Amino acid sequence: MDPNNKKDQKNNQNRNRNMRGVVTLIIWALVLTVVFNYINAYSNNLTKRASSHEIPYSQLIDLIQEDQVAELKIEKGVLYATPVDGYVYTEEAADKNKEPKSYTQSEKTPLILYTTALNDASLLPLLEEHNVKYTSPVQTQMSPILEFMIAYILPVIVMVALFMLVMRIMAKNGGGIGGIGSVGKSNAKVYMEKSTGVTFKDVAGQDEAKESLEEIIDFLHNPQKYTEIGAKLPKGALLVGPPGTGKTLLAKAVAGEANVPFFSISGSDFVEMFVGVGASRVRDLFKEAAKVAPCIIFIDEIDTIGKSRDGGRFGGNDEREQTLNQLLAELDGFDPSKGVIVLGATNRPEVLDKALLRPGRFDRQVYVGLPDIKGREEILQVHAKNKPLAEDVDLRQIARGTAGFTGADLENLLNEAALLAGRSSESFITMKDLQESIIKVIAGPEKHSRVIPEHERRLTAYHEAGHAVVMHALPDLDPVHQITIVPRGQAGGMTIYLPDEDRSYLSRSYLLDNIAGLLGGRAAEQLVLGDISTGASNDISRATQMARKMVGTYGMSDRMGNAAFDAGHDEVFIGKSMAQTRPYSEKTAAEMDGEIRRIMDDAYARCIAILEQYRPQLVEVAEYLLANETMTAEEFEKVFRTE
Repeated sequence: MDPNNKKDQKNNQNRNRNMRGVVTLIIWALVLTVVFNYINAYSNNLTKRASSHEIPYSQLIDLIQEDQVAELKIEKGVLYATPVDGYVYTEEAADKNKEPKSYTQSEKTPLILYTTALNDASLLPLLEEHNVKYTSPVQTQMSPILEFMIAYILPVIVMVALFMLVMRIMAKNGGGIGGIGSVGKSNAKVYMEKSTGVTFKDVAGQDEAKESLEEIIDFLHNPQKYTEIGAKLPKGALLVGPPGTGKTLLAKAVAGEANVPFFSISGSDFVEMFVGVGASRVRDLFKEAAKVAPCIIFIDEIDTIGKSRDGGRFGGNDEREQTLNQLLAELDGFDPSKGVIVLGATNRPEVLDKALLRPGRFDRQVYVGLPDIKGREEILQVHAKNKPLAEDVDLRQIARGTAGFTGADLENLLNEAALLAGRSSESFITMKDLQESIIKVIAGPEKHSRVIPEHERRLTAYHEAGHAVVMHALPDLDPVHQITIVPRGQAGGMTIYLPDEDRSYLSRSYLLDNIAGLLGGRAAEQLVLGDISTGASNDISRATQMARKMVGTYGMSDRMGNAAFDAGHDEVFIGKSMAQTRPYSEKTAAEMDGEIRRIMDDAYARCIAILEQYRPQLVEVAEYLLANETMTAEEFEKVFRTE
């Protein structure tokens, strides 16, 4: 494209943006002017009538004839009478049981009586006869059009003129509509290596992600090595992964390793109420970054401004779209050889606009996933550096029992363990503290102060015992770690199981066993107590969702075949969810519902059969819980050794 054409296009965009700003300002000026005039008129009316009392027209005539009126003012069809000094006006109370109120005319407490003016030709002669001062009702009326112009149009013209003056001044300084004051300035904070103090040594459990980012660091150190061979480094890299896996920490580590300035800003900081402000902040951010290049720009929660612009949204979001368009323009416009690298982070890559992910923008994705057992052990070692550990602490065993934990979860686990040790006045963090912290992170703190009726304790005991017994009978499931009827969080009791290994893939048999394990509590309630409760609602919800995934997403139903019906149709933002329809017929939906119900019924029947087989153990576990509230894994296994 011709550079002149590109410049003209940019100027046209700026003019359009400024014009939209002018229109917006005019609308706001009109609204504010109307509101101001209304408030002003209303307040003046209230002020005028604050010490006034309405009387009948006939009573006013009587007062004039009795020489009780000193002055009369005629204004817009209303007669305002000022009584003579000493005149006492008595106002009847609305409630007949209350005393009437009296008001006396004086300089300190002025009194005004008003009434609606009538077309009475005898009024003026009457006023002259009794020497009443009055203002003539004959006034030069202003044209309604002229009055409207002065009241409404003139203020708008003044405000627009002021706005254009500000725009002219800003244009000389290279600013736009978002440059007024600090509204359009970037909120990004620059971190130097001394400020961040973060390197790859501080990032554990993400070896693959660090390898993917090492060439960016090498490029920032030795850009000639790549430019001489004709290689182009990706302008942007997207860090993708669940919350708490260390995406922000990894971005800071890249800046720390490269020893370059680090610009950090959240995607939500770009989104403002006023159209154009977010786009201005994007321009300002890249402008500031170019001044100190080489450097790294990190945009956290980039999905806030980078959501797909596909049709189907109810209404629009001009501010977000303008911000996204400006980000795309900046990514296209800057030269990566200058050393400005953009890193973005999101836990929802599926909602991002495709234009953001095409080559030349964020064309590289680095997955920052949940750490494996080796990664969890490394993370625990990093966060345990400044914490005194007892000799019995085995971090590898803790890592083995924390499958599914993020780096943030593991950091929180060690902190909770330190708090427990401090609360007990211990000098070291023990293995017991760490085991309790695992449960606390998963389920929340115990609520010993909660008073529970005995029949609810009994129901909870058999419910949790049902979970544990069914899970024991299904050896593919994770082993039971602890059973408790002490309330934690929103749960009245819990059966806690900790996985022995990381699972990358879930088999159909494993999922079916999991569904059965979730329904074990409800089955025990019905089998032993002869009734069911709402305590199983969360279990049933999770089991149903798992069965639905098997049928609709994983293709694990013999009846429905190897087909995915719901894959890619679980969007979480309103834009696509409103636009999409179910990609299958009502008949198929009914068949899926029937298959889900069959899976749930089969799992429930398995639970009943298992609990009938192990009924003595079920009762023994439940009675132990009623007596001791908590049962450890060792105590639970003893019950089955005596079979």
